[in-house]
Amino acid sequence: METITSISELRKLLDDRRMTEQSIGLVPTMGNLHTGHLKLVKAATQSCSFVTTTIFVNPLQFGADEDITTYPRTLNEDQEKLIVAGCHCLFAPSVEEVYGSNPLTSTVIHVPGISELHCGKSRPGHFAGVATMVSKLFNIVRPDRAFFGLKDYQQYLLIKQLVNDLVLEIEIIGIEIEREPDGLAMSSRNAYLTAEERKIAPFLHACLNDIAGAILNEDRDYRKLEKEGVKKLQEAGFKPEYFSICHAETLQPANSEDSSIVLMVAASLGICRLIDNLRMQTS
Repeated sequence: METITSISELRKLLDDRRMTEQSIGLVPTMGNLHTGHLKLVKAATQSCSFVTTTIFVNPLQFGADEDITTYPRTLNEDQEKLIVAGCHCLFAPSVEEVYGSNPLTSTVIHVPGISELHCGKSRPGHFAGVATMVSKLFNIVRPDRAFFGLKDYQQYLLIKQLVNDLVLEIEIIGIEIEREPDGLAMSSRNAYLTAEERKIAPFLHACLNDIAGAILNEDRDYRKLEKEGVKKLQEAGFKPEYFSICHAETLQPANSEDSSIVLMVAASLGICRLIDNLRMQTS
C-alpha cells in the first residue's frame, strides 16, 4: 500500500491505473479506523480493482463548540489496518494541501433541504463542510464507486443528492452499520466515553428497537412515539438532541401512509455525541 500526501502525486497514480482500465474505489474517512471503516474498505476491494482510502480530519465540518484538536489521530495504526484490509493506496493530505492557507476562505458546497434537517439543525455548517470535502475528493480521485457507512444515514442521503444534482458519474454505495456485540454502533467518537458511559451507550440502539417494535405492532402515532423515545433516553442518562421517525428518502416527518421509514437519533453522553438509526418497512 502506498501512502500519498500530495494531490498531484495521487492524480498521477490513479491516471496510470485508469490507463490499464482499472476501476477506482474511494473510501473517505477521518481516520482512527475501526471495524466499520475496514468493512467499507473490504467492500470496495470486492467490487473495484484499485481502492483509495482517505484520512483527513476536515476542519470545515467541525462547529465552533467542537474541538478539532481532540479528534483522535492514529495514522500509524490506521496504515497497518488498511494493509491488512487490502487497501491499495492511502491519501493523507495536510489541511494546506486540501484548502490552501485558509480553509475559511474556501468555496463551500451547500446541498439544500436535507442539510437543514436533524443533525443540520444542531450543527450549522456541518453538512456544508462534508459536502465541500467530499466534492473535493470526488474531483481529486474521480472514483467509479464511493463507499459510505449507513450509520451516518443523513450524510449518505446528502451525498447521493449531491452526486445526482451535479450529474457526477459516481456510484454511491452504502454499507450497513457495524456494531459492537452489545449493539452500540461503532464510531471513532466512542473513545470519548468513560467506562460508566460505555455501559449506558448501547441503550441508544435498544431504544430504537423498542420504538420499532411498537411500530411493527401497528402503532402509527409517530409523534407520540418520538416523544416516548426522547423520554426513554433521558431516563437512561442521555441528553437527547432529537428522536425522529422519518420518510426514508426525504427525511421529512413520516406519516402513517409511508411504507419505508427510518428512525434516527442523536444524543449525548458526557462529552460524546452519539448517533444511530434503524431503517424499516411498515408494510
